[in-house]
Amino acid sequence: MRFCVIAFKAFFSAIFFLFFLSPSNAAATRPNILLFVLDDVGIDQIDTFGYGGLVAGQSDNPQFNPPATPNIDAVANAGMRFGNAWTMPACSTSRGVLFTGRYPFRTTLYAALGPNDLANAMISPYEMTLPKLLKIGGYTSGLFGKFHLGLQGNNPYSYQMVRSLGWDYYSGWLDETGDPSSIDTTAGGVGATGQYPWGYVPGPLQGGASVGACYNSADKSCSIMSLSDPINPPGRMCRDGGGIFIPSQSSCRRSVSPNIDFNTLSAHYVSPLVIDNGTTIEQVPPTDKRARTYRNVVATDAAIDWIKQQQTSSSPWIATVSVATVHTPMQAPPAGLLPQGSLDTNGANPANPLTNFIMANQMIEELDRDIGRLLVSVGLATKKPDGSLAYSPDKTNTIVVIVDDNGSLGSVVRQPFDSGRAKGTAYQTGVWTPMIVAGPQVVPGSYVSAMVNIADLYQLFGDLAGVDVQKNVTRPLDARPMLPYLQNPDYPSIRKSNFTQVDLNLQANGALNGPCQFSGSCSHIPVTKSVCEDNGGVWFGAGATGTYPPSTSGAKSIPSSGFKYCCQVQIWLHDNGIATTKVNPTASMAIRNILGYKLVRNSGNDYNASSNQCYDNTSNELYVVNENTPVPRLDKSDLMIPTPYSMEQQKNYDSLTQELNSLLATQENCPGDGNRDGVVDNQDVKNYYIMSGLSKGLSSWYDLNADGLTNASDLAIINQNLGAACSPQH
Repeated sequence: MRFCVIAFKAFFSAIFFLFFLSPSNAAATRPNILLFVLDDVGIDQIDTFGYGGLVAGQSDNPQFNPPATPNIDAVANAGMRFGNAWTMPACSTSRGVLFTGRYPFRTTLYAALGPNDLANAMISPYEMTLPKLLKIGGYTSGLFGKFHLGLQGNNPYSYQMVRSLGWDYYSGWLDETGDPSSIDTTAGGVGATGQYPWGYVPGPLQGGASVGACYNSADKSCSIMSLSDPINPPGRMCRDGGGIFIPSQSSCRRSVSPNIDFNTLSAHYVSPLVIDNGTTIEQVPPTDKRARTYRNVVATDAAIDWIKQQQTSSSPWIATVSVATVHTPMQAPPAGLLPQGSLDTNGANPANPLTNFIMANQMIEELDRDIGRLLVSVGLATKKPDGSLAYSPDKTNTIVVIVDDNGSLGSVVRQPFDSGRAKGTAYQTGVWTPMIVAGPQVVPGSYVSAMVNIADLYQLFGDLAGVDVQKNVTRPLDARPMLPYLQNPDYPSIRKSNFTQVDLNLQANGALNGPCQFSGSCSHIPVTKSVCEDNGGVWFGAGATGTYPPSTSGAKSIPSSGFKYCCQVQIWLHDNGIATTKVNPTASMAIRNILGYKLVRNSGNDYNASSNQCYDNTSNELYVVNENTPVPRLDKSDLMIPTPYSMEQQKNYDSLTQELNSLLATQENCPGDGNRDGVVDNQDVKNYYIMSGLSKGLSSWYDLNADGLTNASDLAIINQNLGAACSPQH
């Protein structure tokens, strides 16, 4: 009897999928799509997935418990948890995969974008991006918050680059690096550089002030503020409201000190907001209140307003809310947006690792608050009398998806996950992230253990929109179906393997990000000196300043010319009698199968301590991983399977190695094919002239020799290869 019931359920699920959720029938309902893309929130941070969330040495200290996420939990409880979801190891890379359905080696967006990366490293306007795909199904698209698929410095479309990828509306931040700027430690010019590491004037207990004048550039107003709440001193209240606080000033004045500067950016509080309505672009100045408001709040407010406008139309919509939490530099959210009883972070040392955990918690808790606020504001949920979220997705026509871009930053990784193999690596802690899908098509409260990839959301959204993805995307796709899981969480795994990848982005003439030296390793991931320092590193690239090791009497002056490679930094350390560290690989990728075997391949310019020399190194590492709760088996260094392998291990190693090599070999080798449509033809010639004019001869997708210029040399490459058929890379 039990077998008959199970068989009937499986049969019904199959019938439901074929006749009600097939792309052709989905077009009749075409659900709206609300996509939340989180930033640096690994699966170790979200308690609803079942992992411990402990902090080393603080297991009995409740202030280091996982962040409270009641709204995310409510969506998960009403929807479906995907407990075996992979992303890419870096933010831009994952976003590129999500919005194209294609792995990094196809789009050449390999890592977090930086200001020196060429247009060739950015998502190309010739790609069939997700908003373009859904437009075929009649969808209107809006993107709110972080973009990071391109940077205006080397992108021919500059501030129109979001529009060039198909979005109808954008409101968010186009920072120089794509991520929050450094904190303004002068608090708007009030103090000396470094005086206020939190970005505001703290209370008197932290060397600040209990009273002062708060000046606001937006409405030219001034008010006197005094201390009423130690957790929310007047300097913080003023900053949170978009103002600059002058301590100990008891009355407002017609003019303020010439040192006061409303134009300096400051991490999550003063940002370069850009609004593109599809026709005009507004670059909101830092003096505007909208650019001086906590980022999550700005993105949420803009999404709410846009969604409400779409609800007056019969056309379906997709809104992507792409937040910057919990990205460095860490900053506590406005005190008024935190749960009651939140810890006081005023005056906390931002260099203290434990402080980072507390601020990371608060940033995630504020993020959760805004998710709930958005759902209620647009009518997808209500508030219960106790303030908790009442969410019944079956009463809506909206799919809600919550996904993260990569694993947690190493400094805030929670046990039992691996802080040394976190964000930026292809190990589990760097790529295993939360994914939640809720909606009327979803079995509520369900859990999917099958492997999925962030690329698969591209296929899911296309299927839900009734768009024939395979027909409309002529380029190689890496997305796999997810729709069958929505009605049958136990549907057999569609993916037989999963893949992730990170590498260095393309820069002019072979340049790369300078070395960033940490206490235990050296990395090329930080894209600039300021980003390196914001993450606790010491910059050893061009323009290096200061000494190393930092804050020690025997420190040596770093050459201002810097070094190109991390391995060269280790030689310098060795020659100066300073302990060397490991060099993080510049490229990392991984592939795993349904048996749990995982192959990690790392490569880069490494350092040999014995000979004190640099050398090129590629290594393959084999592990067995699982998703057991509360303690999963991870690919930690002490769990790497040693050689010689057993017969079973060797079989899986050989199979994964072959599959990885075969997958990478599908990258097309096609000199002259700037639009990557698989052929070099007259369209490439036409595109060359368009891009040459648009870029004014600088970086574009037709800078085919990657010298930072779009010029006659590139046109010659096209002409030399006209009519050539593209072939897989070997």
